[in-house]
Amino acid sequence: MLPWKRAFGPLAALLLAVSVATTAPAVATTPAATPTVPPTAVTAAAASSGWNNYSCKPSTAHPRPVVLVHGTFGNSVDNWLGLAPYLVNRGYCVFSLDYGQLPGVPFFNGLGPIDKSAEQLGAYVDRVLAATGTSKVDIVGHSQGGMMPRHYLKFLGGAAKVNALVGLAPDNHGTTLLGLTKLLPHFPGAEDLLTEKTPGLADQIAGSAFLTKLNAGGDTVPGVKYTVIATRYDQVVTPYRSQFLSGPDVRNVTLQDLCAVNLSEHLAIGLIDRIAFHEVTNALDPGRATPTTCASVIG
Repeated sequence: MLPWKRAFGPLAALLLAVSVATTAPAVATTPAATPTVPPTAVTAAAASSGWNNYSCKPSTAHPRPVVLVHGTFGNSVDNWLGLAPYLVNRGYCVFSLDYGQLPGVPFFNGLGPIDKSAEQLGAYVDRVLAATGTSKVDIVGHSQGGMMPRHYLKFLGGAAKVNALVGLAPDNHGTTLLGLTKLLPHFPGAEDLLTEKTPGLADQIAGSAFLTKLNAGGDTVPGVKYTVIATRYDQVVTPYRSQFLSGPDVRNVTLQDLCAVNLSEHLAIGLIDRIAFHEVTNALDPGRATPTTCASVIG
């Protein structure tokens, strides 16, 4: 799965969206309640690197569990094979969920309606809080996974249960896919097809009804700390500055301001970029933050 993802440029991503929309069965758009990745596979893959361990108890140094939220076409394992072990090795209790599943579409998640995905996140946060005996979590999300939790925070009571939200290349104000989404009106029925078959994709188009509602009245809610980590070379969430948030308790970071030679694009920033990972730990534990530089790749 991951080699496919690394090969997709913005055009290929749009073609895949259309392909999924065309081949997916005509079913209700409410996401399935169960993960498309079998629990045994998730448990085995995650356990080998120490995350999704529901007996983990947060330490005094890291008192909140971290919930990782994958991006579009991702899942609870593949998206986090780099960051989850990185955090576990630094003493965090780390958990990840699957969300936004469509019936008949295995492995590729994050395609269902985003408001319904946010409900799944809320249920999962409650599960993590119950297992760890804590009152709040920190959330780290990649792409859609960095934006979708904002619906949970703003409309589903999540602000009372979340200390910090860290977004890696989040599409907070939608995306134009380098302008490709502006071509949709020139293909009659294409936008309706995306909305019907893969609503999670349609919700992420700049100017969508979902994003208009999400960002109305301000980007943030009181009581939550926000960090956005972006790369100038993002070819999926464009323009990249649309990822940034406005409001109190917001820190917007561009990777190339920390390391000018960093070449990470949309996928690498969430999958393998240890400079971005170091900045994630700074956001999770600002009291122990250390400068993020090019040398952080070996930290």
